[in-house]
Amino acid sequence: MLPIARYHAGRRLMSDPANDRQFKRRNHFVPRSYLKQWAGDDGRLWVYRLLVPHERVPLWKPASPKAVTVHDHLYTKVVSGTESDEIERWLDAEFEGPAERVLDKVSREERLTADDWHRLVRFLAAQDVRTPARLMESIKRWQAQLPGMLEDVMREAVAKMEAAQKQGKRLEVEPREDSELLGGKLTTSIAAGAGMGTMRYEMIAGRNLWLFHIKHLLTRTAQHLHRHRWTILRAPPGMEWPTSDDPVIRLNFNNSENYDFGGGWGSKGSEIFMPLNPRHLMYTHIGERPPEKWSVVPDDLVDWFLRFIVEHAHRHVLARTPDHRLPVIRPRKVDREQHRHEEEQWRLWHEEQTAAETRLHPGR
Repeated sequence: MLPIARYHAGRRLMSDPANDRQFKRRNHFVPRSYLKQWAGDDGRLWVYRLLVPHERVPLWKPASPKAVTVHDHLYTKVVSGTESDEIERWLDAEFEGPAERVLDKVSREERLTADDWHRLVRFLAAQDVRTPARLMESIKRWQAQLPGMLEDVMREAVAKMEAAQKQGKRLEVEPREDSELLGGKLTTSIAAGAGMGTMRYEMIAGRNLWLFHIKHLLTRTAQHLHRHRWTILRAPPGMEWPTSDDPVIRLNFNNSENYDFGGGWGSKGSEIFMPLNPRHLMYTHIGERPPEKWSVVPDDLVDWFLRFIVEHAHRHVLARTPDHRLPVIRPRKVDREQHRHEEEQWRLWHEEQTAAETRLHPGR
């Protein structure tokens, strides 16, 4: 279930005439260039859906990489009534495109340069933060934490203003270059002749905040990932890795009964990995020396890697061929109402997010 507020008001939007033909409305949160690594000779891969409306849905269905892991307007910004695909284009130009050739090199097991590794790490970082699973995780956290965080920020801001006023100074604040993505609204109210007033800051825990969060992580926090020691691991002969709609796994593993997927980018002891194609995994164990590049995963760890990939998936597991082990590892959920509800929420995603943003900023 998408943890977003429901708004019913809306308004007609204009698109940017200069970009009408190229406007990227359909946003692939797992890139097609990546999914093509799992495509067969017919150009299709196989999809195991974890939530279905009824039992008659086949366990595995073939699909084109173009038709899966995509939502309309997932990354669309609306500025002054105009839709912008700036974030989608930025992700493509800075993270997807540069990694495409490197993914091909990995599949052929060619030697990777330092620049290749830099591109792979950036690709993994982007893939970690841009999925609906990460969106839902972030919104749930913000709904719990934002009120207290904003209260602290406002209290600090007022204290700085009062201190500057006592010193007869003007408080200068340099806005962040990406602050427009936050979408917050600051209002002040001081009655005529009054010595005091009120200050109020409103923010929506939705698309704008998520896009700001993506840019912040990928331009600042992701630097941690370049400090880790990465390797490429092979699947054993006759074995293939699946992938999913949430393919970057951040694992904290203590034992077979005690593990979670809450590992951090710079957290010592966390393991981070991602299937790059059916034969190869990108892997690091933070703070540890990794196995030699192109090492084969030991037999006693193969089932664990497979389990983590499948358990971490959000709604789809993707493979080159149907694998009977995956439904055993994680049986799908049959729930007509939940399936219908999620489909409806994604259908209304752009309208509701735009309406909420417009409600906060009527003049934009």
